[in-house]
Amino acid sequence: MHPQPLFTIGDVSVYAYGVCMAAGIVLCFVFLLWAFSFKNFNEESTDKMLLIGLVATGIGILFAMLFQSVYNYIAEPEKGFGFGNMTFYGGLIGGVASYLGFYNLYVYVIAPRAKSRILQNNMNASLTDAVPFIPIGICIAHSFGRLGCFFAGCCYGKPTDSWIGLPCAHGYNDILGMRMDGVDVIPVQLLESIFLLVLAGVMALLYFKFRFNCNFGVYCTAYGVWRFVIEFFRVDERGGFIPGLTPSQFWCIVMVLLGIGYFFLYKYVLKNKMKHPELQPPVNPKKAKRAEGEQG
Repeated sequence: MHPQPLFTIGDVSVYAYGVCMAAGIVLCFVFLLWAFSFKNFNEESTDKMLLIGLVATGIGILFAMLFQSVYNYIAEPEKGFGFGNMTFYGGLIGGVASYLGFYNLYVYVIAPRAKSRILQNNMNASLTDAVPFIPIGICIAHSFGRLGCFFAGCCYGKPTDSWIGLPCAHGYNDILGMRMDGVDVIPVQLLESIFLLVLAGVMALLYFKFRFNCNFGVYCTAYGVWRFVIEFFRVDERGGFIPGLTPSQFWCIVMVLLGIGYFFLYKYVLKNKMKHPELQPPVNPKKAKRAEGEQG
C-alpha cells in the first residue's frame, strides 16, 4: 500500500493510484489497436472507433465521480453534494452509454448527410464486430485500476487475522469507527485484479481461438456475479442506494440480466449486422503481400 505521493513536481503530486489507472487505460487501447489490426479493420474503422473510445473514457471518468457523489449525498445529505471518489459502475455505465450514443449519432445521423469524405462512413467494420473483444480491453484497464486501489488503500475488505490478510486499507472507517492504516484486511482489490486478468484471458481464448462472439454477455454475467459476491467481503463506506444492497450489488443484478439478454440480442439481431472484416481482402499492405505469396 502506498497512499502517499510517489513524487511531486511543483504543485502536482503523482500517486500510485493514478499511475496504475493511466497504465490500465494505455494498455487497454494498445490491446484494442492490436486487435483492430489483427481482425483486419481498415484505418478508418480503427481511427474512428478509438477516437470515440477516448471521448467515452473521459466521460466515463466523469460519470464514475458523479455516481459516487450521488450515493454519498443520498446517504448523508447534510454534507452537501460534491465530487470526490469514483465508482466503477458509474464509469462503465457512462462510458458505454456515451460510446453507443456517439457511435450511432455518427453512423446514422452525421455520416449519411456528410459531404466531406472525412465525415463519411467508409469503415469496413461495424461496432458489432468490435464488441466481442472490447470487454477484454475493459478488463485489462479495470484490473490495473483495482491494483491502484490496493496502493491507495481504498475499496478494501473486512479486517481479518487469517493468512490472506494484508495492510491495504487507509483512512478512517465510519462503519467500524476506527482508522484502517496498518490493519490487516481481506485484499479484495488484489483478488479482483487477478479475477479480471483471468476473465480477460478466458475471453481472449474464446474469441481468438474459438471465434466466440458473445464475450460481452460473458463479461457482464461473470463480473456481475463476482462483484455481487465480493461485496459481502468489503467494509469500506460507499454511500447508500437501496436498503439491503450496496450500490454495486444493485448494478450487479442489472449487469447479469443485461449479460443474459445480450446472448439473445446477438442471436436474433446483432449477428446479422456484423461485417466480418477478417473475411475481407487484407487492408494492411504487408498482409496483402503475404496473402499473395501464400496463393502463389
